[in-house]
Amino acid sequence: MTAADLVITGRIATLAGDAGFGWVEAIAIRNGRVIASGTIAEIQPLVAAPTEQIALAPDEAAMPGMTDAHLHLAEGALSAGRLDLTQSPTLDDALSLVAERHAALDPDGWLEGHGWDADRWGGWPRATDLDRAAPGRRVAIWAHDHHSLWVSDAALRAGGVTAATDDPPGGMIRRADDGAPTGVLLETASRLVFGAIPRPSPDELMPAIEALGRELLAVGVVAAHDPGALSPQSGLGPAFEAYRRLSDAGRLPIRVHASVRHEQLAAAIDAGIRSGDPIGDANGRARIGWLKLFGDGTLGSRTAALLEPIEDEPGHPLPPGTERGVFLTTPEQLAELAGRAAGARISCQIHGIGDAAVRAALDALAPTAGRTRLSPRIEHVQLVAPDDLGRFAAQHIAASVQPVHLRGDAEVARRLWGRRAEAFGYPLASLVRGGAVVAFGTDAPVESIDPWPGLAMAVTRRDAGWAADVPAFGPAEALTLAEALRAACVAPAVLAAEGADRGRLVPGHRADVVVVPRAALEEPVEPGGPLTTARPRLVLVDGVVAFEA
Repeated sequence: MTAADLVITGRIATLAGDAGFGWVEAIAIRNGRVIASGTIAEIQPLVAAPTEQIALAPDEAAMPGMTDAHLHLAEGALSAGRLDLTQSPTLDDALSLVAERHAALDPDGWLEGHGWDADRWGGWPRATDLDRAAPGRRVAIWAHDHHSLWVSDAALRAGGVTAATDDPPGGMIRRADDGAPTGVLLETASRLVFGAIPRPSPDELMPAIEALGRELLAVGVVAAHDPGALSPQSGLGPAFEAYRRLSDAGRLPIRVHASVRHEQLAAAIDAGIRSGDPIGDANGRARIGWLKLFGDGTLGSRTAALLEPIEDEPGHPLPPGTERGVFLTTPEQLAELAGRAAGARISCQIHGIGDAAVRAALDALAPTAGRTRLSPRIEHVQLVAPDDLGRFAAQHIAASVQPVHLRGDAEVARRLWGRRAEAFGYPLASLVRGGAVVAFGTDAPVESIDPWPGLAMAVTRRDAGWAADVPAFGPAEALTLAEALRAACVAPAVLAAEGADRGRLVPGHRADVVVVPRAALEEPVEPGGPLTTARPRLVLVDGVVAFEA
């Protein structure tokens, strides 16, 4: 019997089988894969002179590495060096940060950032605010949900946006009474300015992606599905080239499935690439993901497409015709594009937050199921009509969700969606126990890359930062911790046709191992408890130490 390269002993959650943690006492690893799991006595025959051994401490436990199923990796890598307004409580506080960054930048450069929130600030910001803080500067700052762009007058001029500019399909320019743009571009209207911003080169992206990849390893994430793209563009873009170079050079810290956007579909078809194909080296860590389409907007931007109108909101009037949100891509276009992609063996993922968008996405994806290697999927799935819940499992369409969004969305959802919010919002338990594949992500840089608060939110349905009298959001839809871990580890691998290769610590699977405090997996899950704040001591990728605290 050939000896193992490495044996790990202690409290190990393998996630074997269809339920529970799959606890074992030991696993044996050879050539980067688990070759046996079980009791220490069962693994002992695989230990010989060359075998390395890792004995977990009594207060530690091991689990499979996680995959973030919705992480804008290339975009998030660049965001690390840009202005971050996520912690700015007021407009004035944000403008102070804008002024500081303006003073430090080259006079001719753009000032980019993200993180503002109209709900937090009590109203929409304006271009004139930016012009006071950064006179003459071209400024473009994404909202916290990355579906609204706050821009300066200089940026509006760079994009050619004036009072005479029509709202593009699926977008809206916020305007003054005389029709002049006020400085906020919603949904597809953001492209008018964003397309004028110079895009980074692959050489600029590569070190940023490497750095963020190492940060992800440090929180236990060993793979990511990047829904693209840095900007609307034809061709496959700089991110694909950066992934190819990193993969070919063996410098990509984590595994990545990179998606294309609508604007890139023709180039992808012309190049003959298919979902699941390698990007560069066939043995590398980068692969082609999905075609990413947008069904609707977001809750916070009041652009999520709904079957019934949004609740009345005094002091926050909606433009006529937007009471049910907006479709960024019409249902007919979604179906046409998803079918075209499937014909080229490219799977599709559709952003769907409101229940009308989720229904349209289900309609568009149902005919494509089974035609491509990777699973068709819907992103976010924040509100689902009860008649549509069973369609996910029945039509083999996965739900890619980000429970951590509930931390900031719960109050707004209750206000804007009324009784629908908790009855049909974030229906995790209904989807999981109805047989659907449900995969977790963070949507970083919209949220932090840290996956642990999202796991806790899926179980508790409330956050430690909420007031004590704020109840859990739809507690009937809470998951068990074992179910949440499977959504973070197993389900993303299944979506990427890697269910027999990754996501569990069972024989034949890659040895992606995360060692965490045992309390995180065994103590009752509470907001702000050990699960929420967990940090790995050790992370192995393919049986090799990739991070050690």
